[in-house]
Amino acid sequence: MDIIAKISEELGIKRHQTEAAVKLIDEGNTIPFIARYRKEATGALNDEVLRNLSERLTYLRGLEERKETVFASIEEQGKLTDELKAQILSAETMVLLEDLYRPYKPKRRTRATIAKEKGLEPLAGVITLQMIKTPLIEEEAKYVDAEKGVTTAEEAIAGASDIIAESISDEADYRTHIRDLTVKKGRMTSTAKDPETESVYEMYYDFDEPVAKLAGHRILAVNRGEKEKFLTVKIEAPQEDILRYLEKKVIVRDNPQTNEVLRDVVRDAYDRLIAPAIEREIRSNLTERAEDGAIRVFGKNLEQLLMQPPIAGQVVLGWDPAFRTGCKLAVVDPTGKVLDTTVIYPTAPQNKVAEAKAVLKKLIAKYHITLISLGNGTASRESEQIIVDLLKELPVKVQYIIVNEAGASVYSASKLATEEFPNFDVGQRSAASMARRLQDPLAELVKIDPKSIGVGQYQHDMNQKKLGEALGGVVEDCVNKVGVDLNTASASLLEYVSGISKTLAKNIVTYREENGRFVSRAGLLKVPKLGPKAYEQCAGFLRIGDGKNPLDATGVHPESYDATKKLLKRLDYTLSDVKERKVEGISKKIHDYKKLSEELGVGEMTLQDIVKELEKPARDPREDMPKPILRSDVLEIKDLTPGMILKGTVRNVIDFGAFVDIGVHQDGLVHISQMSDKFIKHPLEVVSVGDIVEVKVLSVDPKKQRIQLTMKLNG
Repeated sequence: MDIIAKISEELGIKRHQTEAAVKLIDEGNTIPFIARYRKEATGALNDEVLRNLSERLTYLRGLEERKETVFASIEEQGKLTDELKAQILSAETMVLLEDLYRPYKPKRRTRATIAKEKGLEPLAGVITLQMIKTPLIEEEAKYVDAEKGVTTAEEAIAGASDIIAESISDEADYRTHIRDLTVKKGRMTSTAKDPETESVYEMYYDFDEPVAKLAGHRILAVNRGEKEKFLTVKIEAPQEDILRYLEKKVIVRDNPQTNEVLRDVVRDAYDRLIAPAIEREIRSNLTERAEDGAIRVFGKNLEQLLMQPPIAGQVVLGWDPAFRTGCKLAVVDPTGKVLDTTVIYPTAPQNKVAEAKAVLKKLIAKYHITLISLGNGTASRESEQIIVDLLKELPVKVQYIIVNEAGASVYSASKLATEEFPNFDVGQRSAASMARRLQDPLAELVKIDPKSIGVGQYQHDMNQKKLGEALGGVVEDCVNKVGVDLNTASASLLEYVSGISKTLAKNIVTYREENGRFVSRAGLLKVPKLGPKAYEQCAGFLRIGDGKNPLDATGVHPESYDATKKLLKRLDYTLSDVKERKVEGISKKIHDYKKLSEELGVGEMTLQDIVKELEKPARDPREDMPKPILRSDVLEIKDLTPGMILKGTVRNVIDFGAFVDIGVHQDGLVHISQMSDKFIKHPLEVVSVGDIVEVKVLSVDPKKQRIQLTMKLNG
């Protein structure tokens, strides 16, 4: 297979782009590095396309390796024909390759192999040829041999039938046709194991839908219901169509001696050997497709969450709510340093509201707190009411925001949190994390396993390796898009930087602690085990704010420093102008990028990127994202009435809609049908996590804590 041609066709890109990307990947370059600093080579392929390319490259190379193994095995058996070789060479999926290999694959002892041991293969051949003129019973009698274990004519025919059934089952073309037919015309059904039992799977107690139309979230829900033993799930195949097809293929002559036997063999081959395997394969493929879709949505949600704009320059009070054990508080300065921690008990059973307010007023006055970051866990609603009452009593303006606590408990009990806050308990660590999530969501959330951040669906049911790799890639892309301050970044943030492993991240932090802050990017080369290749991959993504060279604070790669200096000189600027941000109009002075790039010895796209960086050095791409809603009053579910229009923040996007935080403890659901007047295939076409949207309340069910919302505000 021409892998380059195949990938180019699938991704809709040019051959030379694929060739360049594959070469760069094989040389050990990371996806963020290729996307950002090798645009000329790849024709500016973005990180998403490059990740898809890398994934397909791995799959197709694995397929080619498997073909070699299959060739060797069949050749060893002396059964490799030119026709079979051509079929194997043209196989484009693992499924098709394994279908072709099935007849030659070493098998455990089956009913067919036992029948062959009994010498019944010639009888199977006679029946398959369908040329016999004499009664079949006479032919069967020739194979009765007590020594071989065949004592009756019935046993002989049964054994021969087993051999034919297995050969039908092993035919690759038959399996491909049956699989396609089942996908096209089959139905997935699920029934309740006990219809009287109440569960979240009740809508699947009598479920029946065409396989071809199954939505990903339904597949994952049915799988989970089956796993939790609430549901019995089946693929109902178009059995009559399949049996007719097989009979047409197998019964090639109208022979009264063999017709009936072959009809029985066809049914047995399908029922016993083909159908269970095809059902497993289809369910496995459906699950894989649903998981891939869910992982894509999870990845998009995670990207939006990580790229939420930081709230800079404010002293934040992190509040981890609880009942019995009290609410943990942590005061964090604008740089993320924890100034103070304490515990208050304003919620049940203690209900020490006045005492808690007194503590809060002292903290706010002492540290000039302007913002409270409240976790959305247990006792959040009760804590919110206390905060709102408190804000009315304060002489200064303080606002609050509710942040998603997902993963906070995982982080606060982790080895990393213990190292970061050795003298804090888990509650204090969690409160500090609440505050920091608001100040810099990216820097804080990278400390948590992406799977625990909670912006997907069914994440615990998926292929964990695939999910982990995909989400790790999303975090890596986000971190490298934003850039990282080399002198303040934690090891957990640094390990997502292009070219930096866990070990190197720790080495950088250790070197910084022992030798003081870095004054130049080149200083990285003194870090143990950080060689020229790692430096090439990571340097452009690391920032030094007030180092020796102002270019170290930008996204300009050190390999382009000489060209950048020549550019500045040519346009009458200096490095000091870069530092003092006086290079803003530089792009207006360039009229011919192509000519200038040739003169400077850099690519045209690289030159455009350099100019962008010089105009807005160290610009944070998160500035373009919607700012979070800061609140100063509280809503309860009983305050909501149908028709009410509110502003809210999208917290999670799933296949059938989006959950929106409208300031009530419970997020409301905007179903996909309520998102737009035009038809949309997926909610991500309209909204992303972190978006600020206007919604109207459709219905409220306080008992079930359900809020239905619409984004269609007209009419």
